[in-house]
Amino acid sequence: MSAGKHCEIERKYLIRYPDAALLTAQPGCETWDITQIYLRPGPGGETRRIRRVETGRQVKYFRASKRRVSDLSAIEDEAEITGDEYDALRRQRDLGRSPIVKTRYRVPYHGHTLEFDIYPFWQDRAILEIELDSEDEAADIPGYVNVMWDVTGEAAYKNWQLAKRVPEDIIPE
Repeated sequence: MSAGKHCEIERKYLIRYPDAALLTAQPGCETWDITQIYLRPGPGGETRRIRRVETGRQVKYFRASKRRVSDLSAIEDEAEITGDEYDALRRQRDLGRSPIVKTRYRVPYHGHTLEFDIYPFWQDRAILEIELDSEDEAADIPGYVNVMWDVTGEAAYKNWQLAKRVPEDIIPE
């Protein structure tokens, strides 16, 4: 997570369900338990969310707003907030979207951080996100990851949309 306003450039992949033990065994792996709540849209349709992030025994809260620039890029404004601010912002929840609960494995890899999102509603797949330095940069993915599709530009696989409707594509064996 980057604090403040910045340009986030990210590729997103639908992957076969990863081995959690393999992920946690990777050097520098961090595990975050996240509850993500979407708020009513901001000006110009800006996506707004709050997160409760638990890492071990530590709990932190964040708020973010995001304005999409392209399929790969968004202007994101993110900051840590207090528990009281989190509770106050929850009153602005978008009632048409369910909270997203996920476990995120953050794995350093070749100068980037791979973010594996494991959701309780899928048992056969997960999402891998990789923040890049430019839209032209190729994503470097380790061999232990089984990528099914690049879903970077597909709205159905954005967390904002997963909070409304979970895709139930048939995954070929």
